[in-house]
Amino acid sequence: MKKYFLFIAVIFSLISCQEDVSFNNPSLQGVKDNVFWRAVQSKVTLASDGSLLIEAYTRNETLSLEVTSTNAQTYFLGTSESKKATYVLTDATGALITFSTGFGIGDGEIVISDYDAINHTITGTFKFNAENTYNNPLAGPVVNFQQGVFYKVPVSSLVQ
Repeated sequence: MKKYFLFIAVIFSLISCQEDVSFNNPSLQGVKDNVFWRAVQSKVTLASDGSLLIEAYTRNETLSLEVTSTNAQTYFLGTSESKKATYVLTDATGALITFSTGFGIGDGEIVISDYDAINHTITGTFKFNAENTYNNPLAGPVVNFQQGVFYKVPVSSLVQ
């Protein structure tokens, strides 16, 4: 009887094993002010001049990353208006709180590691400190993103 019980226990343990695999691509996520942040939706727009606009959305937040080309390289923020990061938070009253980098404002980097022209996706990393653009008292003076990753986000072309 013990043999049958052991045999049945082994069979059930083997049958009950399963793999729950979920894929998270495309994805855009990072650590915002030391708290994990993940976009619900993300997209990339390729302009006719070759610049990229990477956008990520949650219910009340928008993150925008702008770079000048699709080349796999590091783009430093705080050095020009053509390479920048913008974070916009919509508060409960509908007011917008905007944080941005720009020429001499904020710092950070956006690294394009792979632009797949065949499948029209882009992959890379980012980190930045963006300043409260209008000194809105409802938010702090700076928003910080670290360990940011965008993975296989679809790229669409903007016809101009």
